[in-house]
Amino acid sequence: MKKNMSKIDRIIRIALALILGTLYYNGIISGTLGLVLLILSVVFIFTSVLSFCPLYTIFGINTCQVKSEENRED
Repeated sequence: MKKNMSKIDRIIRIALALILGTLYYNGIISGTLGLVLLILSVVFIFTSVLSFCPLYTIFGINTCQVKSEENRED
């Protein structure tokens, strides 16, 4: 699994996950919408830890600046 997320992308996802988690914990968002956003925040944390987003692969997006060994031109 190749990394396809930049550091800034990961930081934004983690920040959004923390904000959504805090809003849910404090009862500002609740019900079905709250649960959906809570699940989304868990996905954001998971993909940030792995530096890999499956949707990026499907849509051909790569925000990672590090070149892999396969992409290097010698």
